Amino acid sequence: MHRGHDHHHDHGAGGHSHGHSHGHPHSHSHAPAHNHGHLPRAVQWQTPHLPEPPEDADHAHAEPDLDLVEKAFVEGFASASDPTSFLRLARVPFDAVTQDGGHISLLRVETDDVTDVGAVMPHLGGGSFRYDPLPAAMVSRRRRLRFIYFDGRQQVPLNLAQVRLLAET
Repeated sequence: MHRGHDHHHDHGAGGHSHGHSHGHPHSHSHAPAHNHGHLPRAVQWQTPHLPEPPEDADHAHAEPDLDLVEKAFVEGFASASDPTSFLRLARVPFDAVTQDGGHISLLRVETDDVTDVGAVMPHLGGGSFRYDPLPAAMVSRRRRLRFIYFDGRQQVPLNLAQVRLLAET
């Protein structure tokens, strides 16, 4: 049976069509209305493994392998005997000017460990969702890096790509 029913197909054997039950595993290219309707695909609304995109970063000048640079930064910064000198070596500005001309000052560098242990999937219609804990093989771990600047009114968290766009004062 092919999807639970019998039907006619032209299998190219002399150009003739013949009816038979399909019991063998092969696929047919089907037109959109051929023996089955198309259901809308559910789309996952959670992408837990992608970092937040830089808000103001110019993607045309994105640094290659920035994720690897960020990983090396986190590893080195955590073990640096002098964090201030490490920041100078990495050319992270303490006082900087943003692309819109604002002045900001570095307060702290934050690193945190993130472990994704579950996933959600919306039910059709979007009014509710399904939660599934992840098996051990699918659990992901990563470190995040944020630079917390102060603009005179509030704290401004930046990622490494955004810090690279700052101009030193």
